[in-house]
Amino acid sequence: MTRKSITTSHAAVACDVCGRTLLRGENADVFLAGGSRRMVCELCTARATHEGWIREGLDLTSGAQRMREGRGRSLLSRFGRRRENGHGDLPPGGAEALYEHAAPAPADAPPVAYEPPPSEPVYEPPREPRNVHAVPTNADLKMARALELFNASEHPRTVGGVARSLGQPIVAVRPSATEGSVVGITVAWELSWYRYEVDLADEAAGVRVIAQGAELSELDDADRVANATADERGELHLA
Repeated sequence: MTRKSITTSHAAVACDVCGRTLLRGENADVFLAGGSRRMVCELCTARATHEGWIREGLDLTSGAQRMREGRGRSLLSRFGRRRENGHGDLPPGGAEALYEHAAPAPADAPPVAYEPPPSEPVYEPPREPRNVHAVPTNADLKMARALELFNASEHPRTVGGVARSLGQPIVAVRPSATEGSVVGITVAWELSWYRYEVDLADEAAGVRVIAQGAELSELDDADRVANATADERGELHLA
């Protein structure tokens, strides 16, 4: 069987951008670049324009310049809007792919100014307010201020209630030996006792019950030496 060679009169034309041979019926556009005529397929015309090639037959100064500026600004503006909507990643191929897939802008289209996306505000958690007061340096003033805060709290009601059953308590008020702003208050009976604590540097924290028990023997000797008294309402006063 004899092989026959089939030839056509169609001249093969290759795109000077992508190197692809054009198919039958596919037309190529002629561009001028570096003083030479370049053949460009329909898929690569946008890229050729972006590279600065001039389509044959256009004004070499004004038309091509407006087309490049208009397309560049329009694409940058659209990319900025994509970032505002949370789609800031470039497609595969980077910025070059944006130009390849974008529709050509009209030569007389007005330039679009690029506006950078607004920066996100930095979140700062609100600071918790803390009432800080000047702490007295004198021990007597510390104890007097601690009893003022105690009498303004709900604890005198407890002291007054227990006192009606067990009688007058032993009240010992002592500044802390390790924390300069803390004052301890011990209110004790034969069958019950309470230990309170006041931080004069943070008076808003109030008076706290830090311990309680049922026997005087559980207390230190210093906590059983009274230097204050309780009245019928349960309020405490330095002796």
